[in-house]
Amino acid sequence: MKLARRSRFAIFDLDGVLLDTEPLYTDATAQVAARFGKTYDWSVKRDCIGRGTLEAARIIIDALALPLSPEALVHERDRVLVDLVARAPAMAGAEAFTRALAERGVPLAIATSTEAPLFAVKAARHRDWLRIFDAAVCGDDRRVARSKPAPDIFLAAAADLGAPPESCLVFEDSPFGVAAARAAGMQVIALPDPAMDRARYTSADAVIAGFADLTPDLLGF
Repeated sequence: MKLARRSRFAIFDLDGVLLDTEPLYTDATAQVAARFGKTYDWSVKRDCIGRGTLEAARIIIDALALPLSPEALVHERDRVLVDLVARAPAMAGAEAFTRALAERGVPLAIATSTEAPLFAVKAARHRDWLRIFDAAVCGDDRRVARSKPAPDIFLAAAADLGAPPESCLVFEDSPFGVAAARAAGMQVIALPDPAMDRARYTSADAVIAGFADLTPDLLGF
C-alpha cells in the first residue's frame, strides 16, 4: 500500500473503527422505529452512518415518517443503547494495531461524533487500551461547529496533537468521515462495513476489509 505522503500522526473514528458498536446502534434505533410500525435497516442507515447525532436522527425521522423530534428519537434510542454500548467489544485487530503504532511513538487521537457522556460509557470497558491515545475529540466539543462531512472534528483532533493536518492519517468507516478527512487535508484509509457500497469510498487513499490488512511498516510509520 503506497500513500502519497508519509504520515506522522494517526486519527481514528470510534464507532465501527475502534469499537464494534454499529450493530448496537442499528438494534436500538430499530427497536424505537418498530414501536411505530416502521423498519430501520441499512437502506436508511447507509445515509446516517458517520453523521452527527441529531443530523442522523433527522434523516431517520424523514425517511420513516416517525412522529418524533430528533431529540426525542435520540432520547428513546439511548434508553436502549447505553446498556448495549457499555459492553461493546473492540473491532478485530484494532487494539493490536493501535498499540503497535503507540509503541513506535506515533501520536494517536480519537475523533468521534459521539457526545462526551456517551463516549465515556463506551470507553470505560476499554480504559487500559484507550489511554494510549493522546487526545479524544467528541461531537459536542465546542470546536466542532459542523458535523462530518465538514472537517471540524479532524482539525480539532490535529490541533490537540499539535499536528499539521497534512501529516495526519485518518481511519474511517463512513463515506461522510472520509469526506471530512479529505476536507481537512488529511489522507484517509476506509474500513467500511460489509453492508456499505464500496463505490462510495472512491475518495479514500485505500479501502480495506479490516486491520488484519495493515501494519505500521506498510503505512510508513
